[in-house]
Amino acid sequence: MFSSEDRKYMAKALTLASRARGKTSPNPMVGCVIVKDNKIIGQGFHHAAGLSHAEINALNEAGDDAHEATMFVTLEPCCHYGKTPPCVDEIISAKISKVIISIYDPNPVVSGKGIEKLQKAGIIVETGLLQDRAARLNEIYNKYITTRIPFVLIKAGMSLDGKIQGPQQWITNEKSRQLVHKMRSEYDAILVGKQTVLNDNPYLTSRIKGKKNGKNPYRIIIDSRLQIPIESNVFTDSEMVIMATTNAAPADKLSMITKMGARVVITQTVDERVDIVELMKQLGQMGITSVMVEGGARINASFLSSGVVDKMALFISPQIFGKRDYLSVVEGLDTAIRLYDTCVKRVENDVLVQGYVTKRD
Repeated sequence: MFSSEDRKYMAKALTLASRARGKTSPNPMVGCVIVKDNKIIGQGFHHAAGLSHAEINALNEAGDDAHEATMFVTLEPCCHYGKTPPCVDEIISAKISKVIISIYDPNPVVSGKGIEKLQKAGIIVETGLLQDRAARLNEIYNKYITTRIPFVLIKAGMSLDGKIQGPQQWITNEKSRQLVHKMRSEYDAILVGKQTVLNDNPYLTSRIKGKKNGKNPYRIIIDSRLQIPIESNVFTDSEMVIMATTNAAPADKLSMITKMGARVVITQTVDERVDIVELMKQLGQMGITSVMVEGGARINASFLSSGVVDKMALFISPQIFGKRDYLSVVEGLDTAIRLYDTCVKRVENDVLVQGYVTKRD
């Protein structure tokens, strides 16, 4: 159905879309290429939420040459008014003759309606080109827009024998740690437990080598009794901090933290701990689309047991620690967890294993 040329142009559109990774939340990443007489005459991508969409950027570059051209776009064009006007109206106005779309927009406001409007205007529409790549590119958006619950990734650095604690401060290499900072900039929030703050006093910011600033995510701290000190480094930018706690937290500490500008999410208790499922729902209501969990063994177990985890990223260092009292990446699971659709990548002498906690369609 699709030619090698079609695949080339859609691959180009997907590459363009990925340039905005971590910058479009809560919107999807979208890329667009306009082709006429086997030549690209316009291209663009969605740079950030609130800015013009990929299709509009590509149409602006193509100008009047867009008449009777073919548009390749990674996601179904929108047909509703949000922060920007509907893209389908501009596509119709530009007299595009054919639109090839990778995947439908899962947003119920759009899904299928954008395509229907294009077809009613006499535009040929084809779908499904490189759809697996397009779906994976926007896996965070796809989950959040249909469930209003954040996409959850567990990230951990570990030894060959599965230990996240060892004789030195860093288990993984410098390149792996830099990749983690890049990953942080792609998620709305980083989450740790109180023990990580008490032990390591981290900043939980995105520090990308060669760049002045990465996009710093929200810092979520699970602390059922608000025991971390207010002098902790995470409070350096307190307005980016979300404390997840319970009614067992002391009122005076609660008041102190909110006066500093941090937000507080209070859940019911589950075995004297924060209710992870309820926390994810509340974070979703706050507009947080993705959470990267960088907690310890027990936080990882709590998240996996709660069934809220979508994906895991495990950086494995070629070391064996062997000590029984060193914590493993997960401690306290009742049932085994299998990863699906796994991907293995070398990061110098480290190995990164990524996989999904449930089978993907």
